[in-house]
Amino acid sequence: MSDIAGPGCERIIPEEELKPLKEIERSLIKAYRKPIWSKFTKAVKEYRLVEEGDKIAVAVSGGKDSLLMAKLFQELKRHGEVNFDLEFIAMDPGYHPQIKELLKSNLEHLDIPTHIYDSGIFEVVDKMSNEYPCYLCARMRRGSLYAKAQELGCNKLALGHHFNDVIETSLLNILCAGNFRTMLPKLKAKNFENIELIRPLYYIEEEDIKKFINYSGIWPLNCACMIAAKKVGNKRNEIKELIKELKKTFDGVDKSIFKSASNISLDSVLGWEKDKVKYSFLDFYDEE
Repeated sequence: MSDIAGPGCERIIPEEELKPLKEIERSLIKAYRKPIWSKFTKAVKEYRLVEEGDKIAVAVSGGKDSLLMAKLFQELKRHGEVNFDLEFIAMDPGYHPQIKELLKSNLEHLDIPTHIYDSGIFEVVDKMSNEYPCYLCARMRRGSLYAKAQELGCNKLALGHHFNDVIETSLLNILCAGNFRTMLPKLKAKNFENIELIRPLYYIEEEDIKKFINYSGIWPLNCACMIAAKKVGNKRNEIKELIKELKKTFDGVDKSIFKSASNISLDSVLGWEKDKVKYSFLDFYDEE
């Protein structure tokens, strides 16, 4: 596979040989059972992400996270107790032909039957967004995936956000936006009727995803976008480095950040928002 490596491809650790499909699948419930499979099934059960009769659109970007998620869903359907259907969808936002070929090659080797469709998002973002292309690109990608999921008759759209994405989002909002918001494991789409977004990798740490992908020998795609590289620095990468430094001094700081979103005391905050209505602690200060 190394003959088609380049911008948009991601070799995480020194290159390994491409493992046979059966060996890759077996490793998910054997070698990687504790750090990956168990955490995947825990999130699915705890947050009721997969239910009887669901038809789930699994968004496969070709990156390490989405490739893992696709294989986990296949294993869940094969071994799980709940009856549900899957549709794998991959949006081409304007990949270089070699990058698209790599995506197809990976999907074929991993036996992930995927609807690949064009969107032209990279071109639109390049014309419309001068300073913050990543924000516009993410919104357009999400809308495109929702629309494709709806077209295929799905009631859920699965994205590959993981544990580290959750805590990085929390810190980004605190440090850059002045609010406390995090990624939820599931939420209802506002502009697409009867579709729910789910994040089944919610408990899985990025380092374990890297180890699995490296073990498999797969060469995943990264963002593959040269627009962002030309126009703006990546704040998320800065937050990622900040957390890495904090972990050197504060043991388990990443776990604490994650837990903070479910341990908020409304008795000890200045204000909060519910259903787009803002409240102050003063509104309830004189109540007995």
